[in-house]
Amino acid sequence: LGCLGRMAEQVEAGGDLAADDARTAVDFFRTFADRCHHGKEEHRLFPALFKRGFPREFGPLAVMIEEHENGRSSVRALDSALDAVSRGLEYGRGEFSRRGREYCVLLSDHIRKEDYILFPMAEGVLAEPEKLALIEAFERFDREDIGPDVHARLEAAAADLGRRYGVDRRC
Repeated sequence: LGCLGRMAEQVEAGGDLAADDARTAVDFFRTFADRCHHGKEEHRLFPALFKRGFPREFGPLAVMIEEHENGRSSVRALDSALDAVSRGLEYGRGEFSRRGREYCVLLSDHIRKEDYILFPMAEGVLAEPEKLALIEAFERFDREDIGPDVHARLEAAAADLGRRYGVDRRC
């Protein structure tokens, strides 16, 4: 997110948009944030919480699901803006910057909700055997649904972007 924010700043300051870096960021968000992280929530964690009586239609899980959909829409918009940039259409740069900033706000807020609402809530209602089963299910999800080398590839890409954009990896 820090790198995406820096890319947006560069464009707003009249600088170039490094399309390869921007595509790497979009791939990271699409694959890691959505397929890996949100995938585990939607396919493993949320069903466990639904079984514990949490509603699908309203409340914290409904908010999380809606934000996942909003994030997917934002990433598609970033991708579309990059396509416009690659075709030489000037509006693509501004659209990328605007959508990038929106996505940074959305995902930062989403992460705070996960850290301070969703995960503590799950921790409080799930029994230890359920938590252990979820950990195993998450690991199986990574192996079977995501692929064995995907995390390492994405971590390396994020670290490389972080170095080039001066963003501390812990941000």
